[in-house]
Amino acid sequence: MTTVAPRPIPATTVGFGNVVLAEWTKLRSLRSSYLCLALTALCMLGLAVTMGTRWAYQTEPVPAGFDATNVALSGTYLAEVVVAAVAVMSLGSEYATGMIRLTFTAVPQRRIVLLAKAIVLTVSTVLVGELLSLASFLTAQAFFARKHAGVGLADPGAARSVVGAGLFLGAIALLAFGLAGIIRHTAGALSAFFGVLFALNPLVDLLPTWLRNDVINYLPLNAGNQVFVTQPGGGALGPWTGLGVLAGYAAVSFATALLLVNHRDA
Repeated sequence: MTTVAPRPIPATTVGFGNVVLAEWTKLRSLRSSYLCLALTALCMLGLAVTMGTRWAYQTEPVPAGFDATNVALSGTYLAEVVVAAVAVMSLGSEYATGMIRLTFTAVPQRRIVLLAKAIVLTVSTVLVGELLSLASFLTAQAFFARKHAGVGLADPGAARSVVGAGLFLGAIALLAFGLAGIIRHTAGALSAFFGVLFALNPLVDLLPTWLRNDVINYLPLNAGNQVFVTQPGGGALGPWTGLGVLAGYAAVSFATALLLVNHRDA
């Protein structure tokens, strides 16, 4: 009697598209994602309304050189903290609960998992950031018009600032996500993020003046926020150059996380 050998089962892979879809499902199914979205909207729109009301209803005239675009987008400075928290928790919480082991079991290619998470997080942040920055800009300008101090998207630097604010938040998200991948602890990654973004400035201030003036413009926050400032200070980097510097910090952070993920236990 002839024995027929069973046909080998062809090897299959999860597929990068399916990994991205799974990470998108994770992100949108978390209640905390919607809470953070609401907080981001509150930061940006709330500050746009607050600043708009302040300038529109004060008795004094608006001072010369008033940067209506930057004031309208000032909520971005608060929103970056919320965005960083979301980015860190999107990875740090999986390490804290041990769920990352299940994720890596389902998709053994760990770098593919991190890449998919980063794409979903960064693209989502940019899209939300663009919508909220446009809404903040239009809301504030409606108030500024009362003092004849408002600007439109056609004014020099306005459209670039609105678009740049969303891209700035995307770069912030990737920077924080990379730190979470390096440190693998939510509180530690958030501490590192605040240190990189905020604590470096006072440390650089301790340097000699001739060196400080060269270094300070290349710090991540000082460089990145130039993309939504229409009246930069003397010696500041150009808008897109500054955003590029911030993106460089984010790329180094994420690349380091990718490098380490295969060399450590989950």
